[in-house]
Amino acid sequence: MASKERTRTLFWLIILVSFVALIIDLPSSFPIKFSWQSFSLDTEVSRPDFDFSLGNFRLRKELELKQGLDLAGGTHLVFKADMEKVAEEDRPSALDAARNNIERRVNFFGIAEPLVQTSKVGDEYRLIVELPGVKDIDQAIDLIGKTAQLDFREQESTESAVFNSTGLTGEHLKRSQIQFDPNTGQPNVGLEFNSEGADLFGEVTTRNVGMIVGIFLDEQPVSLPRVDEPITSGEAVIRGDFTLEEAKKLSIQLNAGALPVPIEIIEQRNIGATLGQESIERSVRAGLIGLLVVMGFMWAIYGRLGFLADVGLIIYGLITLALYKLIPVTLTLPGMAGFILSVGMAVDANILIFERIKEETRWGKQAREAMELGFGRAWDSIRDANICTLITCFILFNPFNWSFLNVSGMIRGFALTLGLGIFISLFTGIVVTRTLLRTFFIRKGTH
Repeated sequence: MASKERTRTLFWLIILVSFVALIIDLPSSFPIKFSWQSFSLDTEVSRPDFDFSLGNFRLRKELELKQGLDLAGGTHLVFKADMEKVAEEDRPSALDAARNNIERRVNFFGIAEPLVQTSKVGDEYRLIVELPGVKDIDQAIDLIGKTAQLDFREQESTESAVFNSTGLTGEHLKRSQIQFDPNTGQPNVGLEFNSEGADLFGEVTTRNVGMIVGIFLDEQPVSLPRVDEPITSGEAVIRGDFTLEEAKKLSIQLNAGALPVPIEIIEQRNIGATLGQESIERSVRAGLIGLLVVMGFMWAIYGRLGFLADVGLIIYGLITLALYKLIPVTLTLPGMAGFILSVGMAVDANILIFERIKEETRWGKQAREAMELGFGRAWDSIRDANICTLITCFILFNPFNWSFLNVSGMIRGFALTLGLGIFISLFTGIVVTRTLLRTFFIRKGTH
């Protein structure tokens, strides 16, 4: 009885997960058109983005697929680094530091699979930046090349709008993050100072109770709060009537800090999708045809067993696409290849299981016993094969950036989608398919 209850619970959990995945997979908006006799319906439905709030904590996520340069195009920028004030022997390390800083900025900004690399042309040191999906060149240049200079200034007197430096600057900043006003939902920028900055901020607010302490960014006031009481916690909030994107951008620049060397733009251009829309559509069409052929094969060879495996394969696709949006995964053509390959491996697991079930049935086992033995005895082979593939994915993805291994973004995208697909296929092949068989196949008393 406990086993039946557990199977029923798992079944409804699978239904719930599949439904949530389906909602996430839907496009941001899609039309609905229907007409029957005198009744007609013509409207557009919008799917809300993920927006979760708990007290002062708020998490908002846009549920859209991120595409790489080959699918979406983007922006290509070349910067020249000014090494005039840097010693000759220190120039390579300064350029690497600038590259790492820029990588942090674009990664904080949520740009999918950016390419940031260094180059030396004659006596010039250059940084080459390619940003998938970014069409606004001015926005990209502003994000990468601008240094956010933050400082706190105290009001000279209540009758004066003159503000003097306090010595508290962005150098004392430990980190910055986006916060939301619990009453209005307005995005603000929260600041946390290091120990020295916390002491300075406490001193500034103590001597300026009842006065204004201005928060200036790049010489412009962004917030002029009045101090009601000393603040010794080492934390502050910049309130400047920001949009979410403005608050996000400011937080990125403050976290990244100043670039180690000045840079100037020497080349800028938009780049189109290298594959072209027609090639993308053909690739997607080929993947769908292959998937349908595989599903037809499974149904034709294994009958109802194959049909339940196809249902598990559909659930696999729904969960995979949902995770691509939630993580998010940058979708490139190699990444699509990794996904399609993982579909084939998911089917391989079902074939191994079904063949073992058929063997147990031929040896006279009843349906339930044959199924349980088939799953149990096929598991060792499935586990070992997938572990070997996951090791290969780990090497290709190179999460620790080992210099003697691959660092190509597209190869990493292939490894990520393949590895993720293997984990999901193990779940759908072992848990989902097994639960479906226990629910529908065994119930019929099939031998």
